[in-house]
Amino acid sequence: MAKLDILHFPDKRLRTKAKEISNIDDDLRAFISDMFETMYDAPGIGLAATQVNFHQRLMVIDVSEENDEPLCFINPVITHKEGVELMQEGCLSVPGFYEDVERAETITVKALDKQGQAFEITTDGLLAVCVQHEIDHLDGKLFVDYLSPLKRNRIRKKLERMEKELAAQKTRPNSTL
Repeated sequence: MAKLDILHFPDKRLRTKAKEISNIDDDLRAFISDMFETMYDAPGIGLAATQVNFHQRLMVIDVSEENDEPLCFINPVITHKEGVELMQEGCLSVPGFYEDVERAETITVKALDKQGQAFEITTDGLLAVCVQHEIDHLDGKLFVDYLSPLKRNRIRKKLERMEKELAAQKTRPNSTL
């Protein structure tokens, strides 16, 4: 297993629309394990393949307190939405920022699991929000797209400044006294 690098907003690769997966094999299952390891280490509750620069319709989620209810969604499609819910969201690709986002309260989603078996779930609450958030990633959309242009720009500028500071720290020689 290996931890993967997570892309950060405003990286243009996050805007790539993911393609359907046609072959579920051992290599893909190993990649799914790497995605779970990356998500848990971050720490997060959901990770879309787009966030780790793999532009296929794949996402992993675990909203349990103990990280013991991993869910894998291959080629997910929301088939039904109902109600409206406002929940604060964060994102591994937009680290350190949390904002209220309006989502469907209850959803039904169809997908394949990591063995290639079809399944369908109807859910609400945190899992429903997380599924919608991750599917947005697969469609090249981020939670900041639901915010005002002013807020989105403010977040982009802060993240760009943080990236520059990190890069500058990496290029400075270590000095010991």
